[in-house]
Amino acid sequence: MDRINYERCLSLPDAEEAFKLDRMRALLRQLSDPQDHLPAVHVAGTKGKGSTAALLAAVLAAAGYRTGLFTSPHLDRVEERIVVEGQPCSPEEFAALVEEVRPAVEALDREAAQKVPAEPGPTYFEVLTAAAFCHFVRRKVDVAVLEVGLGGRLDSTNVCTPLVAVITSISFDHVKQLGPTLAAIAAEKAGIIKPGVPVVSGVTVAEPREVVRKIARQHGCRLAELGVDFDVEYHPPQRLDQASAPARFDFRARACDFREIALGLLGRHQAANAALVYATADELRQQGWTIPEAAVRQGLAEVRWPARVEVVARRPTVVLDAAHNAASVAALVEVLAESFVARRRWLVFATTQEKDVRGMLERLRGRFDEVIFTRYLNNPRGVPPEELQALAIELGSTGRRAGEGPAVRAAGITIAPTPAEAWDVVQRRAMADDLICISGSFFIAAEMRHQLAARPFSPAP
Repeated sequence: MDRINYERCLSLPDAEEAFKLDRMRALLRQLSDPQDHLPAVHVAGTKGKGSTAALLAAVLAAAGYRTGLFTSPHLDRVEERIVVEGQPCSPEEFAALVEEVRPAVEALDREAAQKVPAEPGPTYFEVLTAAAFCHFVRRKVDVAVLEVGLGGRLDSTNVCTPLVAVITSISFDHVKQLGPTLAAIAAEKAGIIKPGVPVVSGVTVAEPREVVRKIARQHGCRLAELGVDFDVEYHPPQRLDQASAPARFDFRARACDFREIALGLLGRHQAANAALVYATADELRQQGWTIPEAAVRQGLAEVRWPARVEVVARRPTVVLDAAHNAASVAALVEVLAESFVARRRWLVFATTQEKDVRGMLERLRGRFDEVIFTRYLNNPRGVPPEELQALAIELGSTGRRAGEGPAVRAAGITIAPTPAEAWDVVQRRAMADDLICISGSFFIAAEMRHQLAARPFSPAP
């Protein structure tokens, strides 16, 4: 699709300039408003919204509902974003969807071109969102779980009137588009709140929590909050470098106390996301949905979500994580510390322009014995590894050995121009008892996944 794709733009524009809900609504009107025929749960937040959406979709499927899931971005292919009953849209289905929405898109393109000054037509993400709505209606899903792409108030998914609005955590990310304070960011995320629609919130920091409370109150919404109406206690698994094991957590609310719940995703941040799923299931029950507690346990235990502290190999242990802001990196570092043991720890890192690179590197500083900075190739927004090196030196990062081959090592840090060369360095120098963590963006996770598949150390058991 030859569309404006803000996921690949070197610099993101201001939100008011780039994101037009009127344009999205016009596109959907051309398609008979599929979103109006689709029961949905809407999920926003800075960190954890994709995982929460995946967890909730797994729970609803375990309860017997035909469930759709729309998330972004994808790792390998665009069809991964549009899922029904756990299966991504097939290439043939996706091609048919593109043809279905094409006349509506072209009609809006013509209208936009005639305006003075001329305006862009529907964006890449708007077209994908419309295609997802059409696919879910065509496949007759009972419910769709929709992850916000960016922000909330102006996001293309915010044309639905959901059964429940879920807001995960709030931290700094996309500050140019969403605002420089947590309160401003929270206001954008809470833009998904609709009059009378119940809200489940995982926001625990005081400033953004008050914003969510205020907006929910203004809209007359019932609000359930983590740390107030329900809570969670995480029990991390140990020695995941040796063998896989589920995380476990306890969920407590005013009317229930569930213990030793198995969770297929690692980290206390994922336990907090799972607690939001428990609370959302309770809200849906109040609306007449049948979601047994056994189905909640089954869905949470069985879910798998790639590139979220994902162990993809052992001996050496290789962990793939798409953390791309400071809060996500902090959560990753915590999981590595409490659940893995290693002789040496390696970091392969690449990230995206306009991210809080300093904040991420500050949280990674001192946590790894060897650091390799690289740059992904499948998107022009990558930060040059030389810039990462300079910032790491400024922050006081150190390393040990000189590199070899095409990789260049300076001030204790290895620079590898490409992911393939970064993987060459790791394969030459890492030992069986080491841990290799790959992080910084979805894009580096996707590219390194291909390197691991083509040249693995050893598969995860």
